[in-house]
Amino acid sequence: MKQASYISLLNSGQLEARVERLEALLERCTVCPRDCLNNRLNNELAACYSGKLPIVSSYTPHFGEEPALVGTHGAGNIFFGNCNLRCVYCQNYQISQTHKEQIKNEVTHERLAAMMLELASQGCHNINFVSPTHFAPQMARGILIAARQGLSLPIVYNTNAYDSVEVLRLLDGIVDVYLPDLKYAEDEAGYLYSKVKRYKECSRLAIADMYRQTGDELVLGEDGLLKRGLVIRLLVLPNDIGGVRESLEWIRDSLSPRVAVSLMAQYYPTNQAATNPRHILLSRRITESEWLRTVSALEEMGMEAGWMQQFDGAAYYYRPDFNDPDKPFKDIRDFRS
Repeated sequence: MKQASYISLLNSGQLEARVERLEALLERCTVCPRDCLNNRLNNELAACYSGKLPIVSSYTPHFGEEPALVGTHGAGNIFFGNCNLRCVYCQNYQISQTHKEQIKNEVTHERLAAMMLELASQGCHNINFVSPTHFAPQMARGILIAARQGLSLPIVYNTNAYDSVEVLRLLDGIVDVYLPDLKYAEDEAGYLYSKVKRYKECSRLAIADMYRQTGDELVLGEDGLLKRGLVIRLLVLPNDIGGVRESLEWIRDSLSPRVAVSLMAQYYPTNQAATNPRHILLSRRITESEWLRTVSALEEMGMEAGWMQQFDGAAYYYRPDFNDPDKPFKDIRDFRS
């Protein structure tokens, strides 16, 4: 099995150059499609409320990801604080939408690198960055520092898919596994429920570039764990708010029917979806019939690669509590193939 992609860039001297180009985007921030143009190097804040240094709300071995990422010792999850979206149903809202509290979790790049090495020393099979979009340059700097100290695990980019193609091209060869959550098939839903414009266009352009980098093949090691590839997550929302069938059709027709899809049943109303009557369409769990219709659509399109969650129990076992940052997930059931 070949080594993690970024090791080649490190050895050639290109990794540091990539990091510097990514960091330059922070001066007039274009790190995500919001293009806020604030100077984050001077800690000017805008949509994501994030400045020069990374914010890490939690880091821990995690067993709630897809089986090919979890293995026996878990994915090495690093949960960044804040977010470039404002999802009214965000399950991680305790860390994604509490910027005044999250500032206390700001760390140096050296500390971020030390977290990666600590997770590696615990036997984690990869480094899985959760919500990395707004901290992509800081993430890359941390990887550079950790790689110089011996890190060689695959890097997983676990994103909401509202990513800049320019950034993704600079991450080509740094990230090994892309794990985007394709949330919506329509811009209206993206604005109403996540407060961003052009979600459909931006997310599809981003995922298309991820596909350009990895293709549709999942590269597994001798241990059966994922070393390189693209896995597109689709969270089924009540009342078909996400437009999952349309997203599946786009994946099949514009990318490949062999792209791995991770179908998720874990939605439960939380954050504003649980309290604000404006979001009544999101105020319940999905029904079994909604889930089965989505599974049927996947099967009808002949898309066989990937995973799906069990309907029974999924919404109860994927409920984080970041008041305990050392162990935010208490009970996790595995995905099934």
